Amino acid sequence: MALRIVHWACRIILAGIFLYSGYIKIESPLQFAATLSNYQLFPPSLILPLSTYFPWMEIVLGASMLIGWRLPWFAAATAGLLSVFIVLLAVTYARGIEADCGCFGPGDRISPLTIARDASFLLPALFLAAEARIRGRLKQVSP
Repeated sequence: MALRIVHWACRIILAGIFLYSGYIKIESPLQFAATLSNYQLFPPSLILPLSTYFPWMEIVLGASMLIGWRLPWFAAATAGLLSVFIVLLAVTYARGIEADCGCFGPGDRISPLTIARDASFLLPALFLAAEARIRGRLKQVSP
């Protein structure tokens, strides 16, 4: 029962994060393009395509968390994407570049706090990706 509650909490949390984040970026793609440009990590020719298509990937991942179809696979993809986010934020911060995170709109500077926040989103994604194995192990242990 407790695993079921954790399961649904993880799905709802990730769905909310990714649907909201994707929506904010779709609503203002030029603002998101400026944020990506400020990271100074991408060639200028990739900024507009990334800012146009990337938010839709977040929407698809968020919706997949709600729908639940092939959940372990989409959860693993979500964990992978979050890992890329964390690396991008950490590299930008380590280089001393003062840029917005861009995660939830403008005005959120990259800092150790934003990196930790994004890293905390990794926990529910990893749980959902590994949940079948966790349940299998618990069944082996219990009588």
